[in-house]
Amino acid sequence: MQSDALTLYKLIILFLLDKVDFPLTNAQISNFILDKEYTNYFSLQQCISELTEEEFIKVETVGHTSLYQITPSGEETLSFFQNMIPQAIQEEILAYLKENKYSLRDETSTLSEYHKLNKDEYMVSLRVMEKKNPIIDIHISVPTEEDAAKVCSNWRSQSQEIYSYVLNQLLKE
Repeated sequence: MQSDALTLYKLIILFLLDKVDFPLTNAQISNFILDKEYTNYFSLQQCISELTEEEFIKVETVGHTSLYQITPSGEETLSFFQNMIPQAIQEEILAYLKENKYSLRDETSTLSEYHKLNKDEYMVSLRVMEKKNPIIDIHISVPTEEDAAKVCSNWRSQSQEIYSYVLNQLLKE
């Protein structure tokens, strides 16, 4: 029975990832599945790990965030076994994604982080993703951790304006 349950949890993860055109974080996957009480945290993490090892999902680490996407072999596997996911669960996933798609996408599309380079320098990495590709990826050196934190904090609200400005400046004749 445990094996059947783990298979179902894996299929739920694949179905969730298949229905979005952007990667999801571990936290986003976990929040949905744990909120619905399909399984516990440890079983869920085991499933994510096994799906990654089996190359049904791939993970990209951006900063301190792991982003998960379904792979072609994951899509193929899901196509064979999707009927094992109860229709009610499929409908819950689709309803959740319909209601939360934009906030989920926003969480994973605008990324920022920083790290210390040396005594007087921090490197800030800023990125905006569109679907599965970065549309802007900026690295800026700043003198203090306070500056680095401020740049990261402001990135989410100002990234679109900054992207437009940079693009317009670079396209000038």
